[in-house]
Amino acid sequence: MAVNAVLVVAAIYFLLPLVWVLVAATKSPADLFGTFGLWFSDTPRAWGNLVLLFTQDGGLFTRWVLNSILYSGVGALVAMLIASACGYAIAKYPFRGREALFSIILGGVLVPATVIALPLYFLLNTVGMTGSYWAVLLPSMVSPFGVYLARIHAASSVPDEVIEAARLDGAGEVRIFATMSARMMVPALVTIFLFQFVTIWNNYLLPLVMLNDTQTFPVTLGLTLWNSQTQRDPDFYALVVAGSAVSALLLVVLMVGLQRFWRADLTAGATKG
Repeated sequence: MAVNAVLVVAAIYFLLPLVWVLVAATKSPADLFGTFGLWFSDTPRAWGNLVLLFTQDGGLFTRWVLNSILYSGVGALVAMLIASACGYAIAKYPFRGREALFSIILGGVLVPATVIALPLYFLLNTVGMTGSYWAVLLPSMVSPFGVYLARIHAASSVPDEVIEAARLDGAGEVRIFATMSARMMVPALVTIFLFQFVTIWNNYLLPLVMLNDTQTFPVTLGLTLWNSQTQRDPDFYALVVAGSAVSALLLVVLMVGLQRFWRADLTAGATKG
């Protein structure tokens, strides 16, 4: 009973901001401050806010969403591939310095993003990449946590006997990983992809440091730009709230869409033996 109560409180804590932003996205700027935050106003204008959101500044918000999808999708996909291959190699191939290498990678998990933002800027500025899409994409393709998760999952879900049998049948190491091991690691791969996707989508500091053209901004940086104009034009309050709601809903859709992979893994685990 106590555990259920704690879970209910935690669910309310995490869902309350989402409920607020969805309700607020249906209000006018005046109603945002003149009505109860968790209830709809008498004159909802959800459609009007959406139309204004996607037409403001020549449809710039659509460009920001597409940029965020590009940064998050490509960055998370490449990070998943690199992390899964690296974690699998550390788990299944003994070599000198393996544990030391893994410890260094784990150390990368503990390094705050604020510490490496400035060195990354100087490094990419040296090769002329700052201000471009690559300035955000390249750092997003590395996930130390993904390597850790891939190693743990590969060690527990990919039997050594299966790998040895495939080698006896003449399969190469790359083929074994791509056609057999990766399939056994699908739940871990989806988890790495999702964690990295959400991390990149919500990242504010890296685009702030690297980008200077509004056409390359992701949603986070773009909404911050609009939020800075709310004192000049109160309509930007509605734009920022509606944009935040759309951004949150896109992540919810992604989470729900990928959840079936975890459910399939749990079912497989329950029927083993």
